[in-house]
Amino acid sequence: MPAPETPKLTVDIIIELTDRPGGPILLIERKNPPYGWAIPGGFVDVGESLEQAAIREAAEEVSLPVKLITLLGCYSDPGRDPRGHTVCAVYTAQACGEPRAADDAANVQIFSPEALPSPLAFDHALILADYLHYRQSGERTPLRVL
Repeated sequence: MPAPETPKLTVDIIIELTDRPGGPILLIERKNPPYGWAIPGGFVDVGESLEQAAIREAAEEVSLPVKLITLLGCYSDPGRDPRGHTVCAVYTAQACGEPRAADDAANVQIFSPEALPSPLAFDHALILADYLHYRQSGERTPLRVL
């Protein structure tokens, strides 16, 4: 029996900088298409847990060790990534230090969650709106049935 064809699995990490006032977050400017600002993240490797992938991707893209806090939600709209169907587990995390862009990131910058840049890649505007709601209310991401 052939292996089933399934979406690719990814993780994104919303990183709050706890050593700066107001707990700003990090976004990367993508080096590769689709271009735009994005939450750090990437594909899960075979043999790796979602949490391990999130920690690895944060280190690879913004050069900081992170402490994962919670799973914000899973995003699976088949049109969320123009390169093909992906399913993304999005975590919140905390870090301290000076970020440095690396790997797939052309640039990394610090932003207030209330003042985000444009354009945002993928469905990251929706994810960051969910994060802002979570940050303000403590309520997790609502389930969305497409």
